Amino acid sequence: MGGNGLLDRVNERYGSLSKGQKLLAAYITDNYGKAAFLTAARLGKMVGVSESTVVRFASQLGYKGYPDFQRAMEELVQGKLHHVHQMEDIYGDISQPEIFKTVLNSDMERIRDTLGHMDSHAFDMAVDIILNAKDIYILGIRSCAPLAEFLAFYLNMMFDGVRLLHTSSSSELLEQMVRIGEGDVMVGISFPRYSIRTLKAMELANNRNARVITLTDSVHSPMNLYSSCNLIAKSGMSSILDSLTAPLSVINALILAVCMKKKGEVVKTLELLEQVWEEYQVNGNDEIDYIDDSIKLRYAGMENQQKEPCEG
Repeated sequence: MGGNGLLDRVNERYGSLSKGQKLLAAYITDNYGKAAFLTAARLGKMVGVSESTVVRFASQLGYKGYPDFQRAMEELVQGKLHHVHQMEDIYGDISQPEIFKTVLNSDMERIRDTLGHMDSHAFDMAVDIILNAKDIYILGIRSCAPLAEFLAFYLNMMFDGVRLLHTSSSSELLEQMVRIGEGDVMVGISFPRYSIRTLKAMELANNRNARVITLTDSVHSPMNLYSSCNLIAKSGMSSILDSLTAPLSVINALILAVCMKKKGEVVKTLELLEQVWEEYQVNGNDEIDYIDDSIKLRYAGMENQQKEPCEG
């Protein structure tokens, strides 16, 4: 099995894996380039499980043995190199303006596809779940991290208990979720290659009776395994780059829908921010205020006029 076959098998079978096998799944998903060169014993030691657990894990995924499983990891590494060569074949001989048009047209097509397949009931449910949540946990890893940060930034203007999860390991991630429970909601964002760490976090949220919203690319995505509300946005690979334009559009729509229900709180938050900015004189240092800048320009012009007689 070539291409991303190994990752597909991990995602499809994740729900049936043992605790130790799930640790292996998380490590391999993020480190298959390194794991491909490890023996079963060494891989088990890296993850903290026995060699026999590694062998059973390979068998659970449908491989004949560890050598067969190891070859699948090597194929993943080769597939990554193939994407780089594919990019050279597709874009190597066309001009930069043509690259610009090709990428933007592709992104527009994904947005149209997302619009045509959006489940309005799921979207409305997501809005209601967020509005009624006690605390809101948001997670996106790797290329999805900016999407999570964007969503958290705006929800933070409307709610007190917004928690953007930052992580470099599964244990650190779960530590930040130690208090998640009934009445809370977790929003998990993941697109191919799917993040096992995000899936583990969603599993924890589901086991603690928190509501789970997922933003992913397909109804067949493993991210839907533990979610009660699935938002689908079309993604894809533009050469070696993840195209996440359509997911960002869905997030924009979600933020606006929630904002319209919480516009009173948003106005109060913005008024409070303006008060803080004015009190501590931070406005204008980090953002452009067109009114203030016009005053500054007129003031600077008056100063120059006053200085002119004294010069020369």
